[in-house]
Amino acid sequence: MSPTSSDSTRIDSISLNGLLPRVFLNEPVPPSEVWKSRLKFSRGETCLVEATSGAGKSSLCAFIYGLRTDYEGTILFDKTDISTFDIPRWQALRRRNLAYLPQEPGLFPELTALENIRLKNNLTGHLPESTISEWIDLLGLSSRKDRPAGRLSVGQQQRVALIRALCQPFDFILLDEPVSHLDPENNRIAANLILSEASRQNAGIIATSVGNHILLPYSRTLKL
Repeated sequence: MSPTSSDSTRIDSISLNGLLPRVFLNEPVPPSEVWKSRLKFSRGETCLVEATSGAGKSSLCAFIYGLRTDYEGTILFDKTDISTFDIPRWQALRRRNLAYLPQEPGLFPELTALENIRLKNNLTGHLPESTISEWIDLLGLSSRKDRPAGRLSVGQQQRVALIRALCQPFDFILLDEPVSHLDPENNRIAANLILSEASRQNAGIIATSVGNHILLPYSRTLKL
């Protein structure tokens, strides 16, 4: 896979080789199954990365998604080092291969919940309006869909951001504490929706947690 390959290129694996945030370089690193290790995530696998606060779970997601480069070691998509990717390649990857639900929803506060979702879907053309409406109803947001996102509770914003994250095809989805503000029932609903979409696309799931993790059938759990 090259930085200029087409949008249709699939990612079958993500490998971490000796990865470590540079901020930890001059500090003792606690035992970790992720940092400074050789690690491979594969499509179709569901993995939970458990961490304590400050261990770098959000950094891990940001590194894989290409938002940050302040790390030592390498990250490979299949056999290609992601440090070789240019901006157009990252744009293609984030539209067709990598979905991301960050810890902070990052919604546009002046736009409604529905407008925030459509903003993403208009870029990808991935979902019909009927599916978006179905998911909004499923996650209990029907009465809030026309309300500005800035006036929604954090849990409601998290559910809107989840739908937005699924408005694209993906080979891997990164979930950074995706249910930190959800009750058990909404956790279950969100998990089933994500699992259904990932299974349909034979995609890999990488979820992080510092305690309340999303209720998925994990292939393995790693300690960060």
